[in-house]
Amino acid sequence: MSDPNDICLLGFHAIRARLRAAPQSISRIVYDGQRRDTRLNALLKLAEQAGIKAISESTQTMDRLSKNQRHQGILAMATKRPQPDSLLDLLEQMESLKGQDQWLVVLDGVTDPHNLGAILRSADAAGAAAVIAPRDKSAPLNDVAARVSAGASDHLPYLQVTNLARAIEELQQADYMVIGLAGEAEQSLYATDLTGKIALVLGAEGEGMRRLTRERCDQLVRLPMQGSVESLNVSVACGVCCYEALRQRQNKK
Repeated sequence: MSDPNDICLLGFHAIRARLRAAPQSISRIVYDGQRRDTRLNALLKLAEQAGIKAISESTQTMDRLSKNQRHQGILAMATKRPQPDSLLDLLEQMESLKGQDQWLVVLDGVTDPHNLGAILRSADAAGAAAVIAPRDKSAPLNDVAARVSAGASDHLPYLQVTNLARAIEELQQADYMVIGLAGEAEQSLYATDLTGKIALVLGAEGEGMRRLTRERCDQLVRLPMQGSVESLNVSVACGVCCYEALRQRQNKK
């Protein structure tokens, strides 16, 4: 797609989420003409009710439009959802949610869009307010990340900042406790207070956080590892951290 503001939404979850959140942003839906089942018919009915044109195409055309990514027989052409312009804008949006201690996820060098999509899905499901990452050497919010996020990318802000170390300092100035996940840390995640205003920092696949990011954290914690493997995939580790934060917050109520 030539327009940088456009995105190809792949699969049922991503399209259904966008239909609910911003149907006016979808220009058209394309579906595999060889597939006409109850699930597809239900989604096409929602599109019709929203006044969105649906076009039947061959499987080969679907594969070409999706760049051979998994599409489940349906995709949508849409504009990208607007993201916050700056960390300050994001924090102001979060502060508008009165009476809630917001928390967020910070990624340092996660480059795989599949991992980004899975992280957005877990973070959104567990109640995080946003995901922050550096603009350089990190995964973009592209078609693949949007599909894997299963609709979370349409609800959870994903802000890419110019300087991650400076962004962490800004979070600390806004009274956020910045907690980094590191395998060599002495304290366990489960012995750490994850309530209040916190930012959970996770490093790149295989390499972990960069030295400067690690030094900026207020606290380093680890995930207990009982088996033979030394670490978890970053999206799995994020899911564990996010749901421990959710568990603690629910127990605190």
